[in-house]
Amino acid sequence: MWRDLTLRSPAVRMLPFLLLLLTVTEDGHAHRVLGMKKNGSCQCEVNSTMWSFPALDYEAVLLQVQTCEGSLNSLDEQLLLSTSRIPQVQAQLANVTARLQPFQYLHRQGLYTALSLRQLGQDLTQLETDLSAIHTQLNNAQTQKLSKEVEKLRKVVERMQVSDIINIKSVKENLRYLKNSVESCKTIPKDFRGQHMYCYKGLITNISEPVTTKISPFGKSYISGSWGRQAQMDTEGEKDSYWVQPLTNNHISGNTFRVYQSYEDFMAAVDHRDYTFAPSNTHTNAIEGPSGVLYGEALYYHCYRSADICRYDLKTNSVKRVTLPGTGVGFNNKFPYCYYDCRTNSDVDVEVDETGLWALYATVGNHGNLVVSRLAWDGEAETLNVTQTWETRLFKKAVSNAFMVCGVLYATRYVDDYKEEVFYAFDTATGKEDNSLTLPLEKVAKGVASLSYNPISRQLYMYNDGYLMAYQTLF
Repeated sequence: MWRDLTLRSPAVRMLPFLLLLLTVTEDGHAHRVLGMKKNGSCQCEVNSTMWSFPALDYEAVLLQVQTCEGSLNSLDEQLLLSTSRIPQVQAQLANVTARLQPFQYLHRQGLYTALSLRQLGQDLTQLETDLSAIHTQLNNAQTQKLSKEVEKLRKVVERMQVSDIINIKSVKENLRYLKNSVESCKTIPKDFRGQHMYCYKGLITNISEPVTTKISPFGKSYISGSWGRQAQMDTEGEKDSYWVQPLTNNHISGNTFRVYQSYEDFMAAVDHRDYTFAPSNTHTNAIEGPSGVLYGEALYYHCYRSADICRYDLKTNSVKRVTLPGTGVGFNNKFPYCYYDCRTNSDVDVEVDETGLWALYATVGNHGNLVVSRLAWDGEAETLNVTQTWETRLFKKAVSNAFMVCGVLYATRYVDDYKEEVFYAFDTATGKEDNSLTLPLEKVAKGVASLSYNPISRQLYMYNDGYLMAYQTLF
C-alpha cells in the first residue's frame, strides 16, 4: 500500500511520517520504511498487516500452555505416587523372585509343576509300604500287577533324578491312579455284593420325580441344612426314624437337630425329640455347613472351623472326632459346592451308602479336586477313623452337590432354577471315572444345600432352600 506524504517544510515533512510510525507501532518500536521523493511528495509502501496482533494464534497458544500445565501437574502427582510405591514393588518383586527361584531349574528342563522330586519319592515310598502290606495279605494277580507297576514307576523316578527328562505332571497323575488302585484293592467286603444284588446292576439309570415334598418344620427362612432317614441298615428300633438339621447361624452353622420316630410323625410334625450337640452355634463341636447324616445312634457331621469329622452319640451326648487326611483340607468356605451359585461353607460333605460312611471334600494338594475318604467307627476303642482315601480329577467348585451309592461317588450340576443333573460318577471299587451321565433331578427352588442317599429306602434326600424333598433311585 502506497502513501503520498506532501513535504512543505522540514518540520512539516517529518511530522506526518512520524505520526504514521507511532500510530502503527503500538509497541513503541520504530520501523524504517523505504520510500522515494517524487513530485514534491514522499511515496512509500506500507504493509499495515505486518504489525497487527495475532489474537487467534495467541488464544491457541494460551490454551496449549494451560493444557500442558494441567498435564504436567498430573504427571507430577503420578511421579510422586510411583516414587512412594517403588519400595512396595521392590519388596513384592523380591518375594516373587525368591519363590520362583526353586522352580527355575524345573522350568528350564520343561518340568512345569511345583511337585518336587523329593516329595514324589516320599509318596512313592509310602505307596510301596502300603502295597507291600496288602500284597502280604492278599497276594493275588491284582496285587502282583500293582507291585510291578510301582516297581516300574520307581525306576522312572530314579532316572528322573539323574536326567530330569520325565514330565513330573504325568508321573504325578500316574501316581494318583496307582494310589486309587491300591485303595480299591482293600475296598468292599467279599459278602457285600451278595447282600445287595441291585449293586450288581452298575450305575444309577434314572431318578424319579419327587416322592416327598415338605417345608422344613423350622420354616422356609432356614434355607440351609440337611435331613433324611436313619441310614444304618442293621439298627434295631431306630431304622424308621427321620431327622432334620437346620443351620441356624447365618446358614453357616448350628448346634441342634430334631428326630421323629416314624415317617408319619415326620409328615405330621408331631412326636419329635430335639438334641443339642454343642453349647453354641460357634462351639468347636458345632456343625459347619449342610453336612449331617444320622447313622445308627449317632449324628456324623463336619466340625466347626476345622478339618475334622465329628460323631455325636445320641445316648451318651459325647462327641468324638477325626481329622481328614490330605494337604490343605478345605474348610471355612475355601472349597464349597458352587457350579452356578455357591452354597456357603459346604466344604466338607458327610455321606452314607451300603458300605458305610464317607467324607467328600477338597484339598490344596489335590488342586481343589474332590477327595473321597471312607470313615469307620470302632465301637470297642470308641474312635472314629479314616480307613481309605481316593483322589478324583473333578474340581469341587464346579459341582453343585454330591452323594455316594454302592461305593460310587455321584456329582450334580445346576441346569436351571427347577432342575439339577447328575453328570459324573467315580467308582471307588475300580478307580474309574465317568462324566457322561445325564440324569435329571427336579427341584422346587434354586439352591441345593444338601443331597444324600439312604441305603435302606434307596432314596435321595434333598434340602432345597427350606423344602425337604425325596426321590427314588432306579438301577
